Amino acid sequence: MLAFPAASAMAEAVSTTKPATTEAGTQATAATPSKAAVTKIPSVESLGLNLKSAVLIEPTTGEVLLSLNADEPLPPASMTKMMTEYLVADAVKNGQLSWDQKVVVQENASKQIGSRIFLAEGDEHTVKELYIAMAVGSANDATVALAELVSGSEQQFVTLMNETAQKMGMKTAYFINATGLDRADMPEKFRPDTDRETVMSAMDAAILAKFIVTDHPDFTDFTTIQSYKFRERDTKPMINYNWMLESNKDIANFKAYAYPGLDGLKTGHTTNAGNCFTGTAVRDGMRLISVVMGANSEAHRFTETKKVLDFGFNNFEIKQVVAPKAVIAGTETVPVLKGKNKDVSVVTDAGVTFMVPKGTVAPQIKTTVVTNDPATLVAPIAGASKVGKVTYSYQIEGMSQVQEKTVNLITAEEAEKAGWFKLLMRAIGEFFGDLFTGIKNLF
Repeated sequence: MLAFPAASAMAEAVSTTKPATTEAGTQATAATPSKAAVTKIPSVESLGLNLKSAVLIEPTTGEVLLSLNADEPLPPASMTKMMTEYLVADAVKNGQLSWDQKVVVQENASKQIGSRIFLAEGDEHTVKELYIAMAVGSANDATVALAELVSGSEQQFVTLMNETAQKMGMKTAYFINATGLDRADMPEKFRPDTDRETVMSAMDAAILAKFIVTDHPDFTDFTTIQSYKFRERDTKPMINYNWMLESNKDIANFKAYAYPGLDGLKTGHTTNAGNCFTGTAVRDGMRLISVVMGANSEAHRFTETKKVLDFGFNNFEIKQVVAPKAVIAGTETVPVLKGKNKDVSVVTDAGVTFMVPKGTVAPQIKTTVVTNDPATLVAPIAGASKVGKVTYSYQIEGMSQVQEKTVNLITAEEAEKAGWFKLLMRAIGEFFGDLFTGIKNLF
């Protein structure tokens, strides 16, 4: 089922009602409607996707822009290697491994079939060389060699893969190996004692890709390599299976598929999986991640990916909806005890960006303000001190997902402490004020 219907976006300026304060000091404000631009977003059905599943997300907001059977667990083939890539990169990042570290190839790696660089048992190569072979040539033998280096055995590494998938919030992913090969295609001696196969939904693949581009932004050092000669004696270099790399625009065989801004990520193919591809591209400072699964040919997975990415880039944009140092209507100040002034001006400490339909002028934002307990706001208070928080929420019309961002509410200036005489006079004034109010209420 297609989860994204045709939609239009009604945008509105943020204005607030007078806030009501709870015992905890919570102040809630809500946006009220105003005129806005309307952007018509085409339906996903109009794209004519011929796939088992697909998804498109923006990684910084987590917004799901397109969904076609995105939660259905399917064989991901070599897109499985994205998890291996992530964990090896993590091991390098935390100092467990180094890129120039030598790896001795073991029996399991040497017996891998499918895409491979024909490693022999006892061969020695660096982590970096094997990682490039995995990322560029999807080499199963290089992948297993790296998995065994990280965890001692491929099956111990698989345990780490599944644990990491859970931590990432991947709901359907289950791995039986580091490569994505079907169980029957694994070396018999090293097959796991299970009848299960590796599965991963398109959404899970997108989540995994999001962690790669976020935690390891240098991923492009590997994924953009167009070709790589693994050994000096090799007659031909391995060619990157990703035909959509922007750098392929001048390569005769691939220029029809080259996509502006595309710099990753991972292809996959087995008979059971069909042709799959997790792609990512950047335009005008906005990165999108797409996943297509079950395409009927190598070329088809890329032409379908183009449709998915075009849908995102043509219809959506990242927009700053609130500037930094913004004043919140209804919460322009907070009270200060023992200050020269009874209150101090407050602003937000950071701006807020959301994914919005292209052409949106002023998106409809809901604002919720929570201030600190007034009893804790005692002068002197330095400028830029945190005195609360502001949560902004936004939902694109026709989509179920709510984007949310919380920023700090800070003092716009220093709240100086009043002198003893001023505090005395203020206390006297408040005493008589309360006294007269009490007398007045008697009549």
